[in-house]
Amino acid sequence: MRLLIATDAWHPQVNGVVRSLDTVAGEIRKLGHEVHILSPDDFRTWPCPTYPEIRLAVLPGRRLGRLIDAMAPTSIHIATEGPIGLAARHYCVKRGLAYTTSLHTRFPEYVHARTGLPVSWGYAVLRWFHGPATRVMVATETLGRELEAMGLHDLGLWSRGVDTALFHPRDKKFLDLPRPIALYVGRVAVEKNIGAFLKLKLPGTKLVVGDGPQLAMLRRHYRKVVFTGNLTGEDLARTYAAADVFVFPSRTDTFGNVILEALASGVPVAAYPVAGPLDVIGDAPVGCLDADLGVAVRRALTVSPAICRAYADKFSWRESALQFIGNLTPVTAQASMLADDAPEDATPPARPGGQSVLP
Repeated sequence: MRLLIATDAWHPQVNGVVRSLDTVAGEIRKLGHEVHILSPDDFRTWPCPTYPEIRLAVLPGRRLGRLIDAMAPTSIHIATEGPIGLAARHYCVKRGLAYTTSLHTRFPEYVHARTGLPVSWGYAVLRWFHGPATRVMVATETLGRELEAMGLHDLGLWSRGVDTALFHPRDKKFLDLPRPIALYVGRVAVEKNIGAFLKLKLPGTKLVVGDGPQLAMLRRHYRKVVFTGNLTGEDLARTYAAADVFVFPSRTDTFGNVILEALASGVPVAAYPVAGPLDVIGDAPVGCLDADLGVAVRRALTVSPAICRAYADKFSWRESALQFIGNLTPVTAQASMLADDAPEDATPPARPGGQSVLP
């Protein structure tokens, strides 16, 4: 297989989308397949409004077409709804090529949080963007059911894994801070709902690891909170393991890779009972999900680190890669679909069965 992944999210961005795509691409290569990534590195870029850390490709269409032609992929996957994703969608639809997509973020909720635009508009865009795909990959069953109810179909489960060699229990003396230490790791942005965590009245120390557009504002407002900025590798792994509880305040994430990283580090998780935490943790005794985040934190602090680690051992990036491969569709052009006259919203050939593969 020669796989092409088109994504607007790529290094040096630090987020779950980039980590998932990069890691799964590596696992697919280990399985003997060829993987090409089309990313902002291949185009001229400009900073995303309200989020300058993210670079967006400028008019990628023509160059993207030439690159895809040169790569001659046997499968195409479109990972994001940005300029590169839109250009790749146009390329495939116009030529009648089968392709898959994945939904990594609650795009409508994110746009609403940043602009105030109605969530319903965002879901109309999602239905338009993902509709022609032969399979739309989602990280959890809960998200899949929600999207089916909103009009998206042909959904396939693509879960995530965790690097248990890097993230594992370690000496907690790495952090010399008042305990208990409540940790958040992730983008520091409005859609992550970090304020719900920082407002809690908790003993010990609140620690925030990550960067983003809200960082400067939150530093000014919460002077007792420790903000480290981005951490990677061993520094990140040691920080996870040195915490006493991991707090995941987001209500809009589709999975939450950081949840698995915390659990692999032997750190229990406190979160809201929403899609993502419900699917990753559910009723497993590795933390607490509660509508009152403060209650969740206090209960999670009583959980055994050993139970958390044992639970995380069940999640494998190799299995994630096999799920991804199982959702792919071979690129097959419809004989009646010519590059010069295909309608923009023509639907590529359907995957056999044409049904959701969610459990």
